[in-house]
Amino acid sequence: MGIFKKKDQSVYVKPSEASTAQAFKNGNIMTKLSFFIFGVGNIANKQIVRGLLFLIIEIGYLTYLLSFGLGALGDFITLGTVEQGQVYNEALGIYEYSTGDNSMLCLLYGVITLVLTAAVIFVACMSGKSAYCTQVRKEKGMHIPNFRDDLKSLLEENLHAFLLAFPIFGIICFTIVPLIFMILIAFTSYDHEHQPPGNLFQWVGLDNFKAMFSQGSKLASTFWPVLSWTLIWAVLATVSCYILGLLLALLINRKGTRAKGFWRFMFVLSVAVPQFVTLLSMRTIFNANGPVNVILREIGAIGATESIPFFTNPLYAKITIICINIWIGVPFTMLSTTGILQNIPEELYEAAKIDGASAPIIFRKITLPYMLFVMTPNLITAFTGNINNFNVIFLLSGGGPDSLDYYYAGKTDLLVTWLYRLTITQKDYNLGAVIGILVFVILAVLSLITYRRTGSYKDEGAFQ
Repeated sequence: MGIFKKKDQSVYVKPSEASTAQAFKNGNIMTKLSFFIFGVGNIANKQIVRGLLFLIIEIGYLTYLLSFGLGALGDFITLGTVEQGQVYNEALGIYEYSTGDNSMLCLLYGVITLVLTAAVIFVACMSGKSAYCTQVRKEKGMHIPNFRDDLKSLLEENLHAFLLAFPIFGIICFTIVPLIFMILIAFTSYDHEHQPPGNLFQWVGLDNFKAMFSQGSKLASTFWPVLSWTLIWAVLATVSCYILGLLLALLINRKGTRAKGFWRFMFVLSVAVPQFVTLLSMRTIFNANGPVNVILREIGAIGATESIPFFTNPLYAKITIICINIWIGVPFTMLSTTGILQNIPEELYEAAKIDGASAPIIFRKITLPYMLFVMTPNLITAFTGNINNFNVIFLLSGGGPDSLDYYYAGKTDLLVTWLYRLTITQKDYNLGAVIGILVFVILAVLSLITYRRTGSYKDEGAFQ
């Protein structure tokens, strides 16, 4: 709340670091009252502008609460009680739609009201602590800052708070509120049978999660195979691109390789092409009547009317997707590993050669440990990105081939593409929200456990 200066001194001192509990416990009556009537402690100590700002925030919140917020909280609990219906208009001789509640808006406005309430509680704590800091300064005979001092501090010591205020406001509005809204949808019946405003949806608790894990249910029989393929895909895509990209970088960087810049340029060309263009081109090349099948027919490798089912056979489709992903991902790994390879101390290689170590041993004992130490965080990020790799699956196979055994999913669908089908195609937003929560939990747990077990985390300065 500002940087204040002592009497007859030009040196500013920071306000007390007292916690909210300490401020409420040790504060006088005006300080304690400031937690409930914002700014009253500041106004009592002649900090009129600061106190009025706190008070205006409280008045604005109470006005919102009385005019709209209390009703929004009530609708948040019920998610609406009146359905849209048809009423016969005798004067016009037609049926007209009667206005009903919109469950989606009830949920949204309730979330907004709860977030605003949390923000106001935070302001209440700021008001109490500000009053307590002013109380302490007054008791010690220190200078009581005025509004000009507060403005000056925002341009100096508290410049970071001033500059970060707007981005934090944006994060709350466009990230936190939508995130809470989407998480809460997982606990409702918002599916294709309950579409507002024509129909209401209700709170169902953990029923959607139970349906996802219930033995014998179609959702469970879809979730577990899709989850298994998602993890297999993420591991294979990450490991294959890393190993092959590393070997390619080693091959280009070896002393006997000529025109290193030319070879790097050739592989960078594939990075320069937008990924979706490459994926759509590959889909055309490998389809039933694409160039690959046509060439195979021409050379007699397959029958004149036959074609290899690159995207229509589940096993072939998975293998094809992994191979195409290697073509796309290896150049990125080659570029990132090249710089690290060039920073490995040459003395390590020279000492190993003097000791008679062969090339495979040098790679296994020096190069690979060094690369893994530096790039493990990047591998974790790549693994996370591959679990959520929507583009490769959607643009190549579309998640297909479809299966009647699955609930609106195909044999190559990842959790993220299945989520897309459930929400965009099937309108089962509650199930999509459940999958989104599960993906987050899986990624958070795997990433944290893996990272905390790596040398990069345990021994940060090992290779410095």
